[in-house]
Amino acid sequence: MKAKLFTDGGSRGNPGPAAYGYVLEAEDGRVLAAHGEAIGRATNNVAEYSGLVAGMEKAAELGVRELEVVSDSELLVKQMQGEYRVKNEALKELWEEANDLERRFGRVRYKAVRRAHNELADRLVNEALDAES
Repeated sequence: MKAKLFTDGGSRGNPGPAAYGYVLEAEDGRVLAAHGEAIGRATNNVAEYSGLVAGMEKAAELGVRELEVVSDSELLVKQMQGEYRVKNEALKELWEEANDLERRFGRVRYKAVRRAHNELADRLVNEALDAES
């Protein structure tokens, strides 16, 4: 099965109250899973990676073999593609977790998009943050 994973994370303040969101879509556009969750105080980048890891775990659990990850975080996309090094220790741990998860799929591709093209995942982040305040 092929799927698209739209993932997002954000914080209000950097660091500050943080949350992630993801939407997993089948090839036909059907939503297989969607989730948003507050993660306490964290940086924006930690929230972005938390959304990636949670979404990849769900995709693996549902038996997805080919995954296209769509994110509005150019940093996350370039680090996962190996174009940028991961220097931050908190990010390194999440990056390693995401790399381990990649092995559960036949193929994983990453695509950076503008926030406007990641609307539902972005909304889930904000709803989770609003619920916490």
